[in-house]
Amino acid sequence: MIKYIYPLLANRTVLWLLFWVNVLGTAYGYYWYKWQLVDTPPRFLLFVPDSPTASLFFVFVLGAFLMGRNWPLMEALAIVSLVKYGLWAVVMNLMVYFVSGQLDWIGLMLMASHFAMAVEGVLYAPFYRMKAWHLIVAAVVVLHNEIIDYVFGMMPRYHTLDLYMDQIGYFTFWLSIFSIAVGYYFGLRPDRLSLSLKRSR
Repeated sequence: MIKYIYPLLANRTVLWLLFWVNVLGTAYGYYWYKWQLVDTPPRFLLFVPDSPTASLFFVFVLGAFLMGRNWPLMEALAIVSLVKYGLWAVVMNLMVYFVSGQLDWIGLMLMASHFAMAVEGVLYAPFYRMKAWHLIVAAVVVLHNEIIDYVFGMMPRYHTLDLYMDQIGYFTFWLSIFSIAVGYYFGLRPDRLSLSLKRSR
């Protein structure tokens, strides 16, 4: 299976397609946060739009690939944040369904697109060239964002779930730890799968 998947992922046409899909998804993600950003104190603006920032990291990764290069810090930030916020959005929308008994097409779209974010971050991991310090920086970034979200109240707004913020904060912390572990397993451990993008040029 791998011998079929990874040559396809390394193909420049596929890379360009994913690049523009992620550019458009990132732009829509920032637009989706616009009402919350209007109410956000300026010092927290950078930390509020979680998912679009994660996909922006991956845009930088894909852009580097297309130039025949690696950007290891962006790779570490991408895999950790894509897994974290991709899975987080899926779980939150499932919670909305269990609490309210309803899940509209927007919720389904968010679940599908965010799950795809997590998948793409992991699928491209064999092409990453990150080192331990890159993963440490990514870990600090996502855990710091946890503090901003759940201590200073800047988390994404799901009004249906307002009564469960403490539990969501606890879950999100452990999701961050899981995402950091995924980053290590797929992008850093000594016996990981490692591939080159040279064939795509």
